[in-house]
Amino acid sequence: MKLFTRGDADGFCAIALDNIVQLLLVPALCLHVVGLPPALVYGRILPGIAVSYLVGNLFYAWQAHRLARKENRTDVCALPFGLNTPTFIAYVFLVMLPAKQIAIARGAPNPDEIAWQAGLVACVGSGCIEFFGAFISERIRSMTPRAALLAALSGAGMAFLTLNFLFSTFAHPFVGLVTLGLVLLFYFGRLKPRWGIPAALVVLVVGTSLAWLTGLAPQGTVPADSISWHPPLPAVAALWRAFGGGQLLPYLSVIVPMGLLNLLASLQCIESAAAAGDSYSTRSSLMANGLGTFAAACFGSPFPTSIYIGHPAWKRMGARAGYSTLNGVFITLLCVTGSMAYVAWAVPADAGLAIIIWIGLIICVQAFEVTPQRHWPAVVLGTMPVVLAWATFFTKNALRIAGYGSTPGLEFSPKLLEAFHTSGTFIDGGFALEQGTFYCALVLATITVLIIERRLLAAAGWSMAAAVLSLLGLMHAWRFTSSDTVSALPLLDHLTGTGRGGESLFPAAAYAAGYAGIAVALVLARLFTEPDSPEDPPVPSP
Repeated sequence: MKLFTRGDADGFCAIALDNIVQLLLVPALCLHVVGLPPALVYGRILPGIAVSYLVGNLFYAWQAHRLARKENRTDVCALPFGLNTPTFIAYVFLVMLPAKQIAIARGAPNPDEIAWQAGLVACVGSGCIEFFGAFISERIRSMTPRAALLAALSGAGMAFLTLNFLFSTFAHPFVGLVTLGLVLLFYFGRLKPRWGIPAALVVLVVGTSLAWLTGLAPQGTVPADSISWHPPLPAVAALWRAFGGGQLLPYLSVIVPMGLLNLLASLQCIESAAAAGDSYSTRSSLMANGLGTFAAACFGSPFPTSIYIGHPAWKRMGARAGYSTLNGVFITLLCVTGSMAYVAWAVPADAGLAIIIWIGLIICVQAFEVTPQRHWPAVVLGTMPVVLAWATFFTKNALRIAGYGSTPGLEFSPKLLEAFHTSGTFIDGGFALEQGTFYCALVLATITVLIIERRLLAAAGWSMAAAVLSLLGLMHAWRFTSSDTVSALPLLDHLTGTGRGGESLFPAAAYAAGYAGIAVALVLARLFTEPDSPEDPPVPSP
């Protein structure tokens, strides 16, 4: 098989544009949401992303050539690979931003550094799940209902992609609505631009042009210290400090579900490639995915990588292995030369947000398309904790804008709960859902699926697992700071000698009792239930 073909040019154009749209979010979210300094974003994070792109894309290109030689074919298409957008969004909002807010509340002198380190630790956690999951991927897949895993992902897609960026769409309607209309036309209307122009390029060019016409672009000035050579630098020392500072445990509830979702999504992408005629080794493909994520973390990127959906589409374009090689080299040059700063200056995130909204919609739709209709209640219920956690995050942000946490007499405290309760809003439920939200989504969706299938003992087991997680403080345990609500792990603090006197060791004990109560009800269900109609089978013994 040739190193490059004509179809590789089309495939490269499509995937490079898709990657650029995602990379535009890196400075947008890291600079403006987390508040990291430009030197850290352009000097450490983007070069780390470049390493992961280069490692992954070159491996999958080599893998395609190897398969072509083995099967004596010339039509093998490499697996597409790049930044994992849903996990990237989740790590920004659920790991890095909370880590920085906790550091500020504790008076740490380097909150930006702590936020970055928390992201690196989360990235390592994802890499471990992806790499070692390659050996047990089928077992994991059989243990957890598909509806449950997709429900958590659907919630992230709905809240942190679709709803989050619809704010920007309607804040800048001329740019946002026009590009949204084009995205709906191209991707849901199944129409494509003439003359072979990629749809993403049309959206990006139109969005950028409208942004310049309306004054949304250019965005400020190009950071002076970003336009230079930024070689990737090892971040092992920062990782070591982060692990030593206990940055892993508070975010396991985000890392584990997102890592499992990424693992299973990658497995499905490999199966999709096999259906298109390219049967790759599952183990080596998943291990390479994990190594790409490890490479990202070890060189300063807090964002995992992933095998992309869409292999059959790239194969239909005529892409083979060359498009993957070109993509790895192009993204690397873009990140390590500082050119991404120019792109972010000239192309505002609003120009491509409609594509991200579409990705969020597709994630939500997929959760229903690939699960049986009888499991749809589980998908909806599993989506809700993530959406409510997102709504709680925005509520707290509004309170801080109103002066809570920075004005004397206005702070996050039980008095705030009383005010919310008076208005009929039990915001403390949102504070609890914020902590371990993905665990909660997985548990509720799984319990619902198992009850629908009348596997009551298995459902009771999941309920007890949730009770244990709550008792340990990994779910629903929270406490006030003057300007926020944060995770509370007093048991861990007590064991490590860093506890704050007078604090309960089990702040989420009430939630543990609630989940245990569900388990008891499920175990005893046979004693007080009967089939809904004569046609229904009897309730099986637990």
